[in-house]
Amino acid sequence: MTIPKRLQAQGLGHAYALRTVLAGIDFELPVGQVAALVGPSGCGKTTLLHLVAGLLAVREGRLASDFAAPAAVFQQPRLLPWNRALDNIALGLKARGVVRRERERRAFELGLRVGLAADDLEKYPHQLSGGMQSRVALARALVMEPDLLLLDEPFSALDIGLKAELYALLAEHLAGREMAVLMITHDLMEAVRLSDQLLVMAPDPGRIVARFDLARPALARDDAFVYQHTAELLQHATVRASFGLPALGTAAGAPQAEATCQAGGGLRLVASGGAPAARRGLQC
Repeated sequence: MTIPKRLQAQGLGHAYALRTVLAGIDFELPVGQVAALVGPSGCGKTTLLHLVAGLLAVREGRLASDFAAPAAVFQQPRLLPWNRALDNIALGLKARGVVRRERERRAFELGLRVGLAADDLEKYPHQLSGGMQSRVALARALVMEPDLLLLDEPFSALDIGLKAELYALLAEHLAGREMAVLMITHDLMEAVRLSDQLLVMAPDPGRIVARFDLARPALARDDAFVYQHTAELLQHATVRASFGLPALGTAAGAPQAEATCQAGGGLRLVASGGAPAARRGLQC
């Protein structure tokens, strides 16, 4: 019997000198799921992603991964300026020793899939718009056929139309593949659109304070679903506190959240403050 791949963190912590940036991080990401880390700036999201990527050494707690072929897309495209877009996409394949004809064929096909024209693939990074550079960076990661994709806010600087295109592309690419995604975002709407589990982080020190599950597949989530469940998230006191938003009054906040939960909208609070939600009477 084959055991499904997963990424698991238990009691994970990290410090820079005397400053603790992460403490008591516990989560599990199985293959086939997208987990979104959301929270304010400075809560340790990028540090956590760097630990998962192996860019930082684990010194406290445990981080276990069954994934053998991770790939990352960063907030900045980080393209090699002396290489064409096609060569940037094929860079990892070249490092793997894939012969030139084959790596260029695969890079070309994926470049077209992410919405680049054949002419764009012959251009150098300085000749491409920011949106095109983001497409190249995403294609560079996907062409490696990773089993774990790490996303560090790669869509944050894009306009709403381009974001929608890349969201759809990513969701289509994930469908039916043996891959997991761990993504960082400040954007709750982006997390609701793409993720299966949403991990809310708070700072000082960085920790996971709530987890929400979304049952509906990403490809089946329309704008109405995304707007509704983003609004639901913003009704939860833990989410508001994490982002430094003022607390809602009892009359305006709790009944509204309860009514939405009873409607069975598809957003479920699994844990809050490190404890399973069912034990605390929090079920949505």
